[in-house]
Amino acid sequence: MSSSEQVHRVTPLDLAKLESDVTAGLPGQTSLPSVRAPSVQTDSMPDYVEHQDGVPRVGALSAEAVVRDYEAAAKEIEAMGAELISAAQKCEAMTAEVHNAIAYMRETAAAYREEAKKIFKRIEDCTIFTEDVRKTCETVKRRIESNSDS
Repeated sequence: MSSSEQVHRVTPLDLAKLESDVTAGLPGQTSLPSVRAPSVQTDSMPDYVEHQDGVPRVGALSAEAVVRDYEAAAKEIEAMGAELISAAQKCEAMTAEVHNAIAYMRETAAAYREEAKKIFKRIEDCTIFTEDVRKTCETVKRRIESNSDS
C-alpha cells in the first residue's frame, strides 16, 4: 500500500459493552454496576475532583470527560493570563522608555530656550553697542564739523 492508500485503523466499537453501560445508567435498574474510578484515559484527573463510591461507569466516564475539558480550558485561560502578563511587562517597559524620551525632549527644549536666550541677549547687546558706536561717530563728526567751521 502506498502512503496515500493507507487506511487508518480504528478500534471497533464494542456495542454490547456500550449498551450494557448505558442500560446500567438508566433509572429503574435494581443492580447498578459501580466503578471505583479506574480512568480510561492515561492522563490523571485533576486533584480537585475524585470519584464517589458507587458511581456507575458511564457516569464516572462522563464526569471525567467533562472535568478534563474544563481543566484543558482552565489551563488555556491560565496560558492567556501568562501572555497578558508578558504583554503588560512589555507595555511597562515601553512606557518607561516613553517617559525617558519625554524627559529627554523636555531637557532638549529647555536647552534650546536657554541658547535662544543667550543669542537674544547677544544680539541686543551688539545692537546697543552698534547704536553707541553710531552715536559716538555722529558726536565726533559734529565736533569735527564744528571745529572746522570755527
